[in-house]
Amino acid sequence: MIGHFILRMVIWLLLTANVSLTNILIGVAIALLLPRGYTSPEKFKDWLQVLVKTIVAIPVAYIEAFEIIFRPHKQEDMILERVKPKRSPNLIFLDIFIITFTPKTIVVNYREEGWYEVHQIQRRKKKP
Repeated sequence: MIGHFILRMVIWLLLTANVSLTNILIGVAIALLLPRGYTSPEKFKDWLQVLVKTIVAIPVAYIEAFEIIFRPHKQEDMILERVKPKRSPNLIFLDIFIITFTPKTIVVNYREEGWYEVHQIQRRKKKP
């Protein structure tokens, strides 16, 4: 219960970007009023992995942005990435967000069969 409350408060504060007393009280009220659901340990592990991927994606996004600025990427590819089995819709959304957050990739389509269609740019490969 405490974990859900802390997670909701962190999300609220990140969304509002305001740490005033009024905003914190509103966040506490919302965090307490939102319904809770049962989560299994496996789901918690999946959420923790997605959280780590999100934290790692931030510096990767900056690095890729500078790469695109200083070394233009001219080659484009469409690739398919497999969705991990038994993903909830929320985790699928976060996977798509993480892929799209980085400047070199964007999810174009989610296939119900369990695939993401990803548009990716790359540096032109040197011909031998």
